[in-house]
Amino acid sequence: MANISLEVWQFEFVSHVLTLGYAAMAASLFFFILTKNNSAPKYRPSNVLSVVVMVSAAILLFMQQQSWQDAFVLNAARDGYEATNALFSNGFRYLNWLIDVPMLLIQILFVAGITGLAFKKYFVAFATSGTLMIITGYIGQFFEPGRDTENILWWIIWGLISTAFYVVVLMKITQVIKEGKNNMKGSSAQPLFAVILPLFYVAWSIYPIAYIVPVIAANNADLLGMALVLQQAIYTIADISSKIIYGVILTVVATRLSKEQGFEEA
Repeated sequence: MANISLEVWQFEFVSHVLTLGYAAMAASLFFFILTKNNSAPKYRPSNVLSVVVMVSAAILLFMQQQSWQDAFVLNAARDGYEATNALFSNGFRYLNWLIDVPMLLIQILFVAGITGLAFKKYFVAFATSGTLMIITGYIGQFFEPGRDTENILWWIIWGLISTAFYVVVLMKITQVIKEGKNNMKGSSAQPLFAVILPLFYVAWSIYPIAYIVPVIAANNADLLGMALVLQQAIYTIADISSKIIYGVILTVVATRLSKEQGFEEA
């Protein structure tokens, strides 16, 4: 990582944001555990996958926060932070997404009522596209501005490849939500389920924005600190939206569908 200097507020802001991220995941873990039995057995895999996502995200965001603490030290004048020999990168986030993204995509299939051959096709498409999207993005972040291995061309190329897989994901998730809405005709859960599509488009599109944020420092090293701060804040907002809010909506939808179908919690 380049010799980045941070103002005190910048260092503390990112530290607080990362703490909020893993704390929110840990708190949501209990929600998904406690609400698992509120829905019929056929919907419960969605809750189980949310539990796995929360555990993964909480642990790896905690590691990201610890990495941030190690990467900077308060200077002698106590008016800013200077980079140490420790490396800070988004590697922990990508490892988290490599686990979480396929699960987040697959869990909606259970609530949407996708079954049989269609379930298998979507399962393979989501697992493949989601995984390749993260792996190619992970490679790209090694070349972003501010790193010792900075290479703008390769950073852009790998980012575009990752975005191509993201477009495939968007197309597939749009189809799934359309089919799910058809399967929920007449249900009070349908309007809430429909909210997932705009949420998905907004929350998941935030990630590419965060990926390209370092471009503001491509020709001005003095902006590297601000780029790093903005990127961590945007990534954390995206994580909370695409994992917690998304998972809560699916849980509420599954609970409503279960009650309408005569399920009663034992």
